[in-house]
Amino acid sequence: MKVFFKTFGCKANQYDTERMRQELEARGGITVGKSEEFEVCLVNTCTVTNAADKDARKFIRKIKRDKPGVRVVVAGCSAVLRGAEYSEMSEVEAVVMGHDPVQVSLAAKRESELVQIQGFHEGNGSGKIQKSGSILGYRRSATRGWLKIQDGCDRKCSFCATRLARGPSRSRSPEEIVDEALILSKHHPEIVLTGIHIGHYGRDLECPMTLSELLHRLLEMVPETRFRLGSIEATEIDDPLLDLVNTSAGQIAPHFHMPLQSGSDAVLRRMRRWHTREEYRARALEIAEKLPYLGLGADIITGFPGEEEKDHEDTVRLVEELPYTYLHVFPFSEKDNTVAAELSGQVSRQVSRERGMQLRKIAEDKNMKYRNFRSGALSSVTLEQSGRNALTEDYLRVQVSDSEVRTPERLYHGVLRGSGEDLYVDLSD
Repeated sequence: MKVFFKTFGCKANQYDTERMRQELEARGGITVGKSEEFEVCLVNTCTVTNAADKDARKFIRKIKRDKPGVRVVVAGCSAVLRGAEYSEMSEVEAVVMGHDPVQVSLAAKRESELVQIQGFHEGNGSGKIQKSGSILGYRRSATRGWLKIQDGCDRKCSFCATRLARGPSRSRSPEEIVDEALILSKHHPEIVLTGIHIGHYGRDLECPMTLSELLHRLLEMVPETRFRLGSIEATEIDDPLLDLVNTSAGQIAPHFHMPLQSGSDAVLRRMRRWHTREEYRARALEIAEKLPYLGLGADIITGFPGEEEKDHEDTVRLVEELPYTYLHVFPFSEKDNTVAAELSGQVSRQVSRERGMQLRKIAEDKNMKYRNFRSGALSSVTLEQSGRNALTEDYLRVQVSDSEVRTPERLYHGVLRGSGEDLYVDLSD
């Protein structure tokens, strides 16, 4: 059975797809690309906005028009919240309301009827969590591996539907994480620790532990691999974690992606974020001061309901002050069943786009200045599969200076040369 996988959404979703792929291949499935012939299309959906749901349905209809004989199986976050809608689509054969790889493989191989795993909805209890026993061996066609250390979230941001689909925060055991890291390290010189809210890692374990304690264990048990943190809240980066970054000799990448969402206290309150503008600002500056250099990114939502021009200006001033090296800026897009969808003070799409353009321009200028600052410095990089592009420890994408063929399954060292968009790495090994 040949299977094509289509993934929408975040790194956690990409990780889940890899688990689905591995499970199906263990049961005789063969993973193929979209341009090849296949019998099953597995769609792992995202539900971050109504637009994400719509994109998945649009893809499903198109793939069925292009390949009428293909069987479509739908899974993922959108399938949890909109399982009945997908079930009613004539193009869809089976729906797995969640991410369980075993259930996905059973549905894909027609070894079960329509599979519906109870999802996580506001007020319906803790839901049902089904797990498969095996762990991920490698990430297909990628230099860097993903390792999901936890799932779900206990926060209640007013714009977020992911927590409704994923449920409360659940941490994997440190033993299982170390075992998976050891296996992934055989194929990937860098492993990205991902999840839905990794700053809450370990709080729910029988013997609670912190993210920094988990990292310390990983440094000891998987010493030849570089670790990078996925998205993490600024207020959840503690001093022990920073000390580990500083003393790890590059084994933990000096790179944090710290969601901001807004630089206005009024908007942050409407978003039901748990930090103030000043708390985020102060911690970001403390983090930057403790590290000799730092890749620093953030998510920002423009045009959130009730965002006035003065709120946008507060965000602009904060972005200008903090040492960001990149930003992910999105216009607000509502999501059904969230608090934000019912808020008054809707901002026009045009205004949201204009505000986003301004923030992205500031971020681009900051990125160029930071790339110039890094020119002439030593760097440790991972290579893309082509070997012509590289990613630095502080999350700069650069060119490789020569055309020598190298394996991507290790870290390389060199000096950064050039400037701005023309920054490249002159490898010494």
